[in-house]
Amino acid sequence: MRLAIIGAALLAAGIAAVLAGILPVSDVAALVARVGPILVFVAAMTVVTELLSEAGLFLWFARRFRRWGRGRMVVLWLLVAAFAVATTVFLSLDTTAVLLTPIVVSVARQAGLPVLPFALTTVWLANTGSLLLPISNLTNLLAQHTLGGIAPVEFAALMLAPAAAAVVVPLLFIGIVFRKDLAKRYSRVPVARIRAVEAGEPPPGSRGVDRVLLASGAVVLAVLLPLLVSGMPVWIPSSGAAVVLAGVFLVRRRQALTPMLVPWSLLLFAAGLFLVMETTRHLGAPALLTALAGQGEGMGDLLRLAATGAVGSNLLNNLPAYLAAEPVTGSPTRMAALLVGVNAGPLITPWASLATLLWHDRLVKMNVLITWRGFAIFGAIVAPVTVLAAVVALAASAG
Repeated sequence: MRLAIIGAALLAAGIAAVLAGILPVSDVAALVARVGPILVFVAAMTVVTELLSEAGLFLWFARRFRRWGRGRMVVLWLLVAAFAVATTVFLSLDTTAVLLTPIVVSVARQAGLPVLPFALTTVWLANTGSLLLPISNLTNLLAQHTLGGIAPVEFAALMLAPAAAAVVVPLLFIGIVFRKDLAKRYSRVPVARIRAVEAGEPPPGSRGVDRVLLASGAVVLAVLLPLLVSGMPVWIPSSGAAVVLAGVFLVRRRQALTPMLVPWSLLLFAAGLFLVMETTRHLGAPALLTALAGQGEGMGDLLRLAATGAVGSNLLNNLPAYLAAEPVTGSPTRMAALLVGVNAGPLITPWASLATLLWHDRLVKMNVLITWRGFAIFGAIVAPVTVLAAVVALAASAG
């Protein structure tokens, strides 16, 4: 609700700028042509991932992770980390924050393990793992358009080195800080199942899943992923997948099809934010940012640009930070540095990325207490090191 209110206020401010003549109507039309397909993609992928979750696909993976971990927490943690990276890369960071977080918490609890290492891994990799493909983050989709609509493979080639560095650093930090926890072992039989058997009750999760929905979701996902990186506009296959899944659910589980599957608040927020940031561009914001972010492609300039994006993200949010600094990039390498800042940098403040807020909301609903103070302290250590390592990797690969 708060996101919708903020979005409505931003949209009203943008409309006022148009009516006042600050923002030309022609520029608004160009903005709609640019971001319209992106917002359609965001809406469609949200519907797809929500229906995949409803079909039980994510839970199916979670149950197997507990088994594949073979009773060792470190193995289970690495499996969760790999899955978090995969969902972030191919289904976006918000998907990881919203759908993977409750599954990860449930897996940790069922294994009788501490939740914190798994929860931090999820949110950090949701952010830092979103550098590789255009579909991984809304900022990447915007950057892809600015770079002339380069193919996903070309985008991945540009971002591969910094993306790898941005994943490794948070994992190293968690591996060091939680090394005692990660050395623990767990029973491969779920704690809740043991307690149910002892109490003479039916084990949880014993109710059969709808195999048609599960199989349909798996097939749709298997077809969708290669199409998302094929080079065609991503809103086309994502919309098609949403329609197919909705059709299956219409037959098998109609009650799951509600208007709330569409992220209305997020779409309203993004639309308002785009209008406001386009207005600031007309008011001269790029000239100010040029002085802060530099203009060259040397290591120092790339670090300045990435730091500008990271600081702006933690002060405001990563999306406005990207939109404000986008005009001062000027080259693929500088664009990559900005993405490092706005994707891997928002690890300190809760509002730095929408994914972090969504992640915390899910934790609260599951009675997992993580204080923002502790989160900020850890983030203040991890974020600068991650951004530095990713920029160094970028410079090395570009040179």
